Amino acid sequence: MDNQRISDELEIARLLTTYARAVDTKDWELYRSVFTDDAHIDYSSAGAIVGSRDEVVDWFAVNFGVIPWSMHYITNIEIGQTDGDSATVRAMFYNPMQLPGMTEMSACGGYYHHELVRTPDGWRSRSLREENVWFTNAP
Repeated sequence: MDNQRISDELEIARLLTTYARAVDTKDWELYRSVFTDDAHIDYSSAGAIVGSRDEVVDWFAVNFGVIPWSMHYITNIEIGQTDGDSATVRAMFYNPMQLPGMTEMSACGGYYHHELVRTPDGWRSRSLREENVWFTNAP
């Protein structure tokens, strides 16, 4: 493995960590920074929004803001096909959370599927599709 591939993998892993921190801290400007301006985001498998980056941020600000806490863990990051300036990524997620009005913790898990591009500011996601596989203690 060459130095560029190692550097890319580290930067991509950091981008996914930034994504998790942005969602869990409800820092929607930081969330925007993970994506390209024209990104398409699909959370339909979790019963949530599909749309542009800005549409998703607006939806999150209203709907995710009522969740008292969440803790996204992103693991098993598989970086697939790369051609130098684009890459596909499949990563597992585990997300325990406290849902409003519920006393027991809820959790969900699945996969994030990203299409990434290298920009002057580093790697960014131009497409994210969440594949929610399971949910415990749903509302």
